[in-house]
Amino acid sequence: MMKWKKSAITILGAALFLAGCGTSSKQTKETGDSTGDKEIFNIGITQISEHPSLDSAQEGFKKALEDAGLEVNYDIQNAQDDNSANDTIATNLVHSKVDLIFANSTPSAQASLSKTTDIPIIFTSVTDAVAAELVQSMEKPGGNVTGTIDMHPEAIQNTLKFMKEELGAATIGTIYNAGEQNSRAQVDNVKKILDNLGLKLEEASVATTADVKQAAESLIGKVDAFYIVTDNTVIKAIESVVSVADEKKLPLLTAELDSLDRGAFAAFGFDYYDIGYEAGEIAVQVLKGEKKPSEIPVQPPQQLKLKMNKKTAETIGVKIKPEWEAELVE
Repeated sequence: MMKWKKSAITILGAALFLAGCGTSSKQTKETGDSTGDKEIFNIGITQISEHPSLDSAQEGFKKALEDAGLEVNYDIQNAQDDNSANDTIATNLVHSKVDLIFANSTPSAQASLSKTTDIPIIFTSVTDAVAAELVQSMEKPGGNVTGTIDMHPEAIQNTLKFMKEELGAATIGTIYNAGEQNSRAQVDNVKKILDNLGLKLEEASVATTADVKQAAESLIGKVDAFYIVTDNTVIKAIESVVSVADEKKLPLLTAELDSLDRGAFAAFGFDYYDIGYEAGEIAVQVLKGEKKPSEIPVQPPQQLKLKMNKKTAETIGVKIKPEWEAELVE
């Protein structure tokens, strides 16, 4: 999995792009066959932070283009949670006249859209594209933007119902960065569902990953289990929540599957790789000229799964029921 050491890293240099001129950045190369030259697309990737889930989404995106047989040069840049760098990255990609921008997070997509209404922008790892003012509606995005989101109402509903009916939880604890628009939208949704289920919610907000463990500890004695939405700040430091939950024998469930490998007890969700791949499939349609972004509906996760971490279940003393056996991961 890729790691970034600087606030903004360019994988392929600006020489790959025809910056500073009014022509398209598309290139061709000799194919050696009767079909003539093959088109090479230049794609800028902007990502808000170094983050296992976002990294996985990026890998899925690139794999979709590879599977489609497209030749691509990537300019991959990471803002490392710096809003100023995030804005600069968007500006640089637009000036480079890339053929398409892959925006991996809500802030990345918002910054990109603020810089161009012409270059196609395909996003993923966005929770509420309408509230973020990226699209006019899920069905008819309009403009130059579309992509895949990382929230599915069914996933949240099923997770909270599982916590009540199977784990006996009455009060759920959640931790999130109130500065993240996508997190606020998810927590609002969680509140509505919990009200319908007759459950209570205890909240703790954080500003940085350094705050996460203390926030988790502040909920001890008040909650029966933890539920963490797809909040970039908290998921980046999910091991801090895991350590507190394990010590107090509390189930920790998340809205995405990647955290299972990092110690969460269970998740009814999706792989970020999958929504990245699905975003890549949308990008292929756009690059091939089959459809414009405005014509492609925003897509929620297509592959929802219930999975449980067997080792964590043993650690916190949750007995695995026979019907859960097929859902276990080591």
